[in-house]
Amino acid sequence: MKYKIDLHVHSRFSGDNDTDPEESVLRAIERGLQGIAFTEHYSYGASEPIEALREKYANKSMIFRGGAFSTAEGPCLVFGADTDEMSLKYAPVEELVEIVARSGGVVIPSHPYRRGNGLGDVVLRVKGFCALEGLNGCTMPAWNEKAIGAAGMLRLPFTGGSDAHAPGEVGMCYTEFDEEVTGKTLVALLKRGCFRGIDTRKVSSWSGFFKQARL
Repeated sequence: MKYKIDLHVHSRFSGDNDTDPEESVLRAIERGLQGIAFTEHYSYGASEPIEALREKYANKSMIFRGGAFSTAEGPCLVFGADTDEMSLKYAPVEELVEIVARSGGVVIPSHPYRRGNGLGDVVLRVKGFCALEGLNGCTMPAWNEKAIGAAGMLRLPFTGGSDAHAPGEVGMCYTEFDEEVTGKTLVALLKRGCFRGIDTRKVSSWSGFFKQARL
């Protein structure tokens, strides 16, 4: 069985939309996803109210918490570390990667080639990313393609996430894992690269593109 997780979702706790997170969880279940990760802007602690949904939907959906962290060079997703405790606001991305790694977490550049709001070619020189976000549901296809190409050059896997700011956007892109994903295994699986990004809006095979990029 493949496990489908949308690794990049926002709710009203991000401060830029009014989405009730429960509506996004229900949308994920409706779309056949096994899980959803809330990655609120600027603060890991912002998603703390979502903890109550984990127990409520324990038999229907895995609910994860991460963070959308703004580094000096651009945004990244962080899993497995509480950045609020690290005094890292707008820190250089290399510093973020180093400190999160020491805490046992992982850093994934989000929509790295989105014009004006991504790390861009910085991803090519910074070591320590476990993956790049190659498929972002709110990013133009050409910029997603560039991110996938960069992942290939770096010999890194790529994730998928909707970057949803409304329930209807949940699951447009997601990450497909080869093994069961739980709260205890998510970070380990991200470190191992046991996944691939999926875009439900496209017919073409991104995995074929990725294999070519790695040659």
